[in-house]
Amino acid sequence: MRTFLSALAFSAMISPLAYADTTKTAIGSGVGGALGNIVGQQLGGSTGAAIGAGLGGAAGGAISSRNKTEAALGGGLGAAGGSVLGNQFGGSTGSTIGAGLGGAAGGALANEVADSNRHEARYRDGHRHGKKHHKRHHKHRHR
Repeated sequence: MRTFLSALAFSAMISPLAYADTTKTAIGSGVGGALGNIVGQQLGGSTGAAIGAGLGGAAGGAISSRNKTEAALGGGLGAAGGSVLGNQFGGSTGSTIGAGLGGAAGGALANEVADSNRHEARYRDGHRHGKKHHKRHHKHRHR
């Protein structure tokens, strides 16, 4: 419980410092993954930690990003993978650190890819800002 409160206090201190969307997404996914890992670990051991990290990373990414779906997928998958790898290398503490780092990296990467795709689609085919230019047809007066 003490670890959970420490992580919660840390997230409350760090979250106002995030200005860029990718930074906010990384922090949201990372903190969500770490907190989900801690709660899941309490409820179901290492399997619960991986599931909790995935759900927490997905929720944190979706809450903190404009690109909700992409950030949720990246944050969830990154946090769950980080939790499993961290558990193999460093036990429960490694699992929490891995979930935080994996969630942050996955959420930020997915957010950047989504922004890049959105930017490319906006300028594709010579259309700027997604607006199509229509020709105006003027009716001619007949005398």
